[in-house]
Amino acid sequence: MSTHIRTKRLTVPQLVAMKGQQKIVSLTAYSSSIARLIDPVVDFILIGDSTAMVGYGRASTLSMQLEEIIGHTRAVVDSTRLACVIADMPFASYQESHEQAFRNCAQVLARTGCDAVKLEANKTLASTVEFLVARGIPVMAHIGLMPQFVNVMGGFKAQGLSAQNAGVIAADARANLEAGAFSLLLEGVAEGVARQITLDSEMPTIGIGASPACDGQILVTEDLLGLSGEHLPRFVKQYADVGAVIRDACERFAEDVRNAGFPEARHCYGL
Repeated sequence: MSTHIRTKRLTVPQLVAMKGQQKIVSLTAYSSSIARLIDPVVDFILIGDSTAMVGYGRASTLSMQLEEIIGHTRAVVDSTRLACVIADMPFASYQESHEQAFRNCAQVLARTGCDAVKLEANKTLASTVEFLVARGIPVMAHIGLMPQFVNVMGGFKAQGLSAQNAGVIAADARANLEAGAFSLLLEGVAEGVARQITLDSEMPTIGIGASPACDGQILVTEDLLGLSGEHLPRFVKQYADVGAVIRDACERFAEDVRNAGFPEARHCYGL
């Protein structure tokens, strides 16, 4: 749990200032109920395009739409008051051109009130990051295993295991930091590579399946709560089995309805 006490929403500059001072804590949310619960605990909330898989049961993140991200982000912003809120930009919403990226990112910030956006950005897309930052849009750059590049990468595979691939990731990190990214999210990156990037970076690094040496960590909330079914990433520690609690409550409700006609309902409505 974060050790500092806040009375208002954490800003991007305050998040950056946490590097070297304390570890940064983050979780994902796409609904107001989860967002309210994690708001006092985390430093920033990410509305990830993983919502496509976790919230909608889709096979990948590629089908997430801009309007869907906007709707979920607005729900999270409206139901929180402490955590910095960062929205994931969906596939095909920023890769076409600098102008397309600005229009869509500006729309997300303006319509949701979130604090920043996250882009999956290799060295080639660093110029897009630079274009956005120069126009007032804070950008977290996601490197390493990039789910929007899953078809190019050949699946969800750990990155940085070879010297050549490690060099590519390091170059992506340098390019995005030089472009003005306020943070790097490192996914599925070999520990040695993530550790070195963290040491070399003046901006905070956030790991997911990367090195504990990163400046912070993020997980998909449903993964740590036991709500993701059988497809739990190997690096995830499951802290609770909330799914079992939900199933038990639903089974007891069903039993009451079937066996007793749900007498609580008559009591509640004064019948």
